[in-house]
Amino acid sequence: MAEIEIGVYKSGRQAYGFDDIAIVPSRRTRDPEDVDISWEIDAYQFGLPLMGSAMDGVISPATAIELGRLGGLGVLNLEGLWTRYEDPTRLFDEIVELDDEKATARMQEMYSEPVKLELVTERIRQMKEAGIITAASVTPQKTAAFAPAILAAELDLLVIQGTVVSAEHVSKTSEPLNLKRFIREFEIPVVVGGCASYQAGLHLMRTGAVGVLVGVGPGNACTTRGVLGLGVPQATAIADVAGARMRHLDETGVYVHVIADGGMSKGGDVAKAIACGADAVMLGSPLTSAVEAPARGFHWGMATFHPTLPRGARVRTQVRGTLEEILLGPAHQNDGRMNLFGALRTAMATCGYETVKECQKAEVMIAPSLQTEGKQLQRSQGVGMGH
Repeated sequence: MAEIEIGVYKSGRQAYGFDDIAIVPSRRTRDPEDVDISWEIDAYQFGLPLMGSAMDGVISPATAIELGRLGGLGVLNLEGLWTRYEDPTRLFDEIVELDDEKATARMQEMYSEPVKLELVTERIRQMKEAGIITAASVTPQKTAAFAPAILAAELDLLVIQGTVVSAEHVSKTSEPLNLKRFIREFEIPVVVGGCASYQAGLHLMRTGAVGVLVGVGPGNACTTRGVLGLGVPQATAIADVAGARMRHLDETGVYVHVIADGGMSKGGDVAKAIACGADAVMLGSPLTSAVEAPARGFHWGMATFHPTLPRGARVRTQVRGTLEEILLGPAHQNDGRMNLFGALRTAMATCGYETVKECQKAEVMIAPSLQTEGKQLQRSQGVGMGH
């Protein structure tokens, strides 16, 4: 792709987010009931191509269980409140009531409580006893220390996750995690991320991971793009890493799943992520709108409580309905924020695609007027697409 000159010294590629593109309807349509949106990664099969984001306001053991019942995969944050406190419900109650100017400082205090490894094992077992496929997240820095507790609990799928995770971390002060060696020796399949480029995605795939998370800073609660200046708009990031997936498949014969992480609030965003090449999506803020969500309409990122450089904000979402209604309907609102996977199914049917992998081949075009063309009344009245 041609680069655009930023100045004499620097040039850069044009990148696109979901609002910049549109899926082009094809010559064929089909019934939504005939569309298959299931997802399979490693030995595990899911009715929905969905991971619930590993954030405390999104996934508790109880919501992971409900998400599993509905066909998705909830990812519990093993460095969050659920592994620091025996019963963190009172802290969620407090977080919901905090003034905006006090929220970050108070949450830093809450998260200064050390993680208890016995709670790591207990939370995973709590989810497993419900009969669901279990997944949990740790940062690269904590992976080796947490590994024995994770193995003891017989977790099904491990997510090694950070703002940016690389296969070649360099440190002069400590021995970094050798991601490739760890993944190849670990008994559990591993998903790693985030990343936002072809090269970074390719190197993570070469570690032996079964999936790669794509997204640096697109989430509603994340402030990384403002604090650090880092990020790539999601449509371009997904398409680049999907390109790396094809090269890795050609080189090795191994298919590594691309999981779009963040930046999706509506059904159309989910459909666009798939059309750009994602195998599944990881959702955060949309799930906090469920009545079952731990924080009941509030959301914050994994780095919100960083002790020296917070890179997230506690944001208000809105309780809209049950988790089932948000994912599978029925929708009682017309802005695309409910029945997200009914929307994916309908979008695929409208374009004639029967499976998610077929939908990855959809034609897309650059369409900056897609959100505004003919929508003056909705925008002026703050309804529908004018929210």
